[in-house]
Amino acid sequence: MSLDQAESAARPAAGSAPREAGRRTGGTAGRRGRGRRSGRWWTPWLFLAPALLLFLYFKFIPMASALTMSFQDVQPYLGNRWVGTENYATVLQSSGFREAAWHTVVLAVGETVGSMSLGFALALLMEGQSRRLGFVRSAAFLPVVVPIAVVAELWRIMYHPTGDGMLNSVLGVVGLGPSGFINDPDTSMASIMLTGVWRGAPYDMMIFLAGLTSVDRGLYEAAKVDGASRWQRVRYVTVPGLRSVFSILFILAAIRGLRVFTEVFLLTNGGPNGSTEVVMTLIYKLGLEQNRLGVGAAGAVLLFVATLILTIVVQLLRRRESK
Repeated sequence: MSLDQAESAARPAAGSAPREAGRRTGGTAGRRGRGRRSGRWWTPWLFLAPALLLFLYFKFIPMASALTMSFQDVQPYLGNRWVGTENYATVLQSSGFREAAWHTVVLAVGETVGSMSLGFALALLMEGQSRRLGFVRSAAFLPVVVPIAVVAELWRIMYHPTGDGMLNSVLGVVGLGPSGFINDPDTSMASIMLTGVWRGAPYDMMIFLAGLTSVDRGLYEAAKVDGASRWQRVRYVTVPGLRSVFSILFILAAIRGLRVFTEVFLLTNGGPNGSTEVVMTLIYKLGLEQNRLGVGAAGAVLLFVATLILTIVVQLLRRRESK
C-alpha cells in the first residue's frame, strides 16, 4: 500500500471519532435537558401548594359541605336527615327571602353604577405622571385598604340622626333638615349604598387608570385635529378603548354588590323594619341565629348560582361583541 492510500484510509477513521463523541455528548446533553424540563413542571405547583391547601381546606371543602347541607335537615350532634329540595322550596316560597333578594339587587345595581361612574371620573381627573397626582391617588385609595369594620363604624358616626350629627350639620348649612339616614326606612338603603360607593370607587379608579395607559394617544391627537371636544374624545375614544375594562369591573362590582354583608350587618343588621335586609344577612340569621343551617345553606347555594349565571352571561356578551 502506498503512502497516499494509507493517509486516505486513515482520514475517515480519524474524522469518525469526533462525530461519535459529538453524538454521545449531544445525546447526554439532550437527555439532561429533557430531565431538567421534565423536572420543572412541578416547581410552580410547589410554590402554590400552601395557598392551594388553604383554599382547599377553608373554601372548597366548606363549599362542598354547604351544597350537601342544602339537601338536608341539619341537626348538630343528632345526625342530618335528607330532605331533598325542601330547603330550596322553603327559601323560594319565603316572602322574606324575595324581599331580601330584591334589596340585594337594588343595592348591587346602585353600588355598581355609582362606584364605576365615580371611579371613571376620578381616573380621568388623576391621569398623568405628576408626583402630586401620585400622592392624591394614594390618598384616594385609602378607603379600599381600611378594614370594612372601621369604614362601617366611621359612617355610622357620620350618619348620627340628630341635628348635630356630622352629615346633618352639613345639610343644615345648605338649608336642608336633619335626616335619619340609616335609622329611617326611606333613606337607609341609599345610605348603605353611599357607603359602598365611597369604598368601591377608588378600587375601580385604579383599574381604570391601568386601562387608560393602553389607549392609543394618537387617537386623541387625531380627534383633536378633527375638532372633537373633550367630552367627544372621552365618549368616542376613551370609552371604546376601555370596553374590556368596563366588562371586568362590572363583573367584580356586581359580585361585590351581590355578596354585600359586613357594612349592612354593622350599620343596620337588616333594619329598620327589614328595609335593608339582604340575602347574606338573611342567610346569617337563618343559619347561625335560628339554627336552620340547611335552609341557610340553600340560600347560599342560590346566591352562588345567581352570581355564576351573571358572570357567564357577561362573558358570553363580551365574546359576542369581540367577534
